[in-house]
Amino acid sequence: MAIQHTPQTTTARKTAVASLIGTCIEWYDFYIYGTASALVFSTLFFPSYDPTVGTMLSFATFAIGALMRPLGGLICGHYGDKVGRKSMLVATLLGMGVVTFLIGLLPTYSQIGILAPILLIILRMLQGVAFGGEWGGAVLMAVEHAPKERKGFFGSFPHMGSPIALFLSTGTFSLLALLPKDDFMSWGWRIPFLLSALLVIVGMVLRLQLFESPDFQKVLDSQKVVERPVVEVFRHHWRQILVGVCVAIGPIVAFYVQTLFVVSYAMQSVGIARDVVLNAILIGSAVELVLLGAFAWLSDIIGRKPVALFGAGFTAITAYPFFLLVDGGTLGSVTAAVCMAMVGISAIYAVLPAYLSDLFEPHVRYSGISASFTLASGILGGFTPAIATGLFAWADSSVPVTIYLAIISLISFFAVLGARRRGIAPQAAQLRSVN
Repeated sequence: MAIQHTPQTTTARKTAVASLIGTCIEWYDFYIYGTASALVFSTLFFPSYDPTVGTMLSFATFAIGALMRPLGGLICGHYGDKVGRKSMLVATLLGMGVVTFLIGLLPTYSQIGILAPILLIILRMLQGVAFGGEWGGAVLMAVEHAPKERKGFFGSFPHMGSPIALFLSTGTFSLLALLPKDDFMSWGWRIPFLLSALLVIVGMVLRLQLFESPDFQKVLDSQKVVERPVVEVFRHHWRQILVGVCVAIGPIVAFYVQTLFVVSYAMQSVGIARDVVLNAILIGSAVELVLLGAFAWLSDIIGRKPVALFGAGFTAITAYPFFLLVDGGTLGSVTAAVCMAMVGISAIYAVLPAYLSDLFEPHVRYSGISASFTLASGILGGFTPAIATGLFAWADSSVPVTIYLAIISLISFFAVLGARRRGIAPQAAQLRSVN
């Protein structure tokens, strides 16, 4: 289906690109923390523990930040449904950038003792609040500016920021891994955090140029702004939130297992060199970027539901083969594992923005999709690296992690399968209303 270059399409394209760049910066900040948790934080901030326990504690700080996401989502959802999407995008980007920069300046345990991990946890919590509010605004700006028949494609642009950020963050750490180990551990790991300041400046310039969402403008013009949108959405739309949470947890958990946990698993348990793992994820992130656009385009033709079902089902049935390939221990086998994982993750992740947006009315949409996504990513998703590490330590095997990943993916599969909503092609969707 060719995209007609109407004024609406041109605006949609500019907004989608700006949202992509902004979320790329936010995800970059988030991923460098996750990668550092797997590579260095266990040594620098929790040095008195054995490697496995130190890694679990390091991932626990990652989880604490994720646990704060629902708070950020609710705060920004409230104001995003009252004063607008754009203002929240600017605030969250600035907050995320400042906190990430400060993490790069933190003294370590050897320098200030127990205060080091305490400060790390505090900054991680603030980072989680900012990140929790970011997603809903970026998604809505892209989806609500898009033509009706292209919401899947344009809505996927904020998610394309994720693999680009993964590529940038992993690529940065891959280059820094060439440093002597002592240099990397003393100052090299700080560079990705400090570089985020430059990226934030670029993102701020772009976001300040955006127009407010047309759907929210209609809410303002019709005076349908509600006094307490978060209360409204939980009181009258809790079923949609539940569906959204169950759909979102599949790709979120899969991503954390197959791109973050796998770093520590491959290095500590399989004995694969750090640069091999990072290069494999680097290649996988490039594959994910292509797949996200392809699946989003396909969803505008055949509908969100079949694409999402494929993604969740594929992840479930390939959970075990994924770890078999990683256990192969070569660059080829690990790369094949990560690329295979990206097929399932990308399919459901590509349609998630348009899928969740369709569940809620515009006057509570920011609150609704933020609650769905941040509850999924905060309560369960953010704890996944720590859960996976604990499961592996308990069984000394990847099998429990495989089962965990498959079960979560099946929850998403059946949530999509059983949800009463439109998951059909746009031509047919025009003949039906959203349930």
